[in-house]
Amino acid sequence: MVRTVDVLESERRASTRARLGTLARVAFLRRAFGDWPLFVLFVAPNLLLLAVFTYWPLVYSGYLSFMQWDLISPVKVFVGLENYRFLLTDREFHEVLRNTVVFTVGTVGGTMALGLVFALLLDQPLRGIAVARGFVFVPYVLSGAAVAVFWVNMLNPRFGVVGQVASWLGTVSPDWLNHPQLAMVAVILVSIWKNVGFATIVYLAGLQRIPQELYEAATVDGAGALARFRAVTLPQLGPITLFLVVVSTIASFQAFDLIKVLTDGGPVNATTTLLFSIWEQGFVAFDAGRAAAASVLLFALLAVISLLQVRLGERRVSYD
Repeated sequence: MVRTVDVLESERRASTRARLGTLARVAFLRRAFGDWPLFVLFVAPNLLLLAVFTYWPLVYSGYLSFMQWDLISPVKVFVGLENYRFLLTDREFHEVLRNTVVFTVGTVGGTMALGLVFALLLDQPLRGIAVARGFVFVPYVLSGAAVAVFWVNMLNPRFGVVGQVASWLGTVSPDWLNHPQLAMVAVILVSIWKNVGFATIVYLAGLQRIPQELYEAATVDGAGALARFRAVTLPQLGPITLFLVVVSTIASFQAFDLIKVLTDGGPVNATTTLLFSIWEQGFVAFDAGRAAAASVLLFALLAVISLLQVRLGERRVSYD
């Protein structure tokens, strides 16, 4: 019996020493590394996912941009800067860049201008205003392919609603999606229709956080509605406008589903943007090298645009 008690006491002391040793090692690690182990434990899974699904494809695209490869051959041929030289001197690629700029400027400018107008209207205390806000936001949550299919039917010159309205007015609707000059206009309008709800909701949230005292002070100073809009509303919406410019610009560069379903990049490349061209190079022409080079150029272009927008925002936007 006495021997059993001694054994149990010895095990208890050993367990206590082990716990004290563990606590001492933890205390030593915390003194030596601070909260870094806990920090690494939390961020490591996210960093691993980013590395696998974001950074590795980016690095591999940079590698492929120096190769000639058809996605099937087991051998990739090193061609140096030939893919970049071809793209930068190719007339068709210049047209693609011009289409991308036109699409981005038209979509971002139209979405933000119309979103601000809708936000000003929906900020009024009217009956049923919540339902109206919902209707404006609904297209944004729909898939791009579904929106495109809807507008393909709407814009059909023979059976679509637009064609029917034109016939009631005694005229003929143009074939929007197959006209070389009107196809890009149609794609831009559909893109604005889909995305204006997001800009409206963001602007509406910004309008509702502007202090009413600013409007009251401007009114006391004799400012009319237009002067209050210029002196109070626009400056207060500066950070939100910057946010929308950055987000909308990046989203417009990534537009694919709308263009694919509406026009398939045509007619005669009239609506082929940079991202759509990358898809065609990679999965239609099976030229992975040129597709990767175009991807690297797209990444560089987006990085420069984002950097310029942030720098300009820091100088011109007031967060007070």
